[in-house]
Amino acid sequence: MESLQRDPYLWQKAKARAKFQSHLVTYMVINAMLWVIWALTDGQFHGGLPWPIWTTAFWGFGLVMNGIAAYGNTSGMSREQRTQREYEQLMREQARRADPLDKYR
Repeated sequence: MESLQRDPYLWQKAKARAKFQSHLVTYMVINAMLWVIWALTDGQFHGGLPWPIWTTAFWGFGLVMNGIAAYGNTSGMSREQRTQREYEQLMREQARRADPLDKYR
């Protein structure tokens, strides 16, 4: 049997994207139902905003932020990867300062 080796970063990214897709479907179904309920019960526009707009807008904003986190990666690296890179750089700097032979180089 073959052992499964996963890249932890890619696995987390895949989980985040799957979760986002699930939330997107839920958002669409629930909001469609809310708008249908509004249309069937109080579909008359009385100059105010229809009540489902609040759920659609605020939940939608949260969903957009979730989508950016899942799919957007402007720098090409996750926060964990950037943190690891900075840590490694600090370790190299500390090793250079701790080396007693540095003054002879």
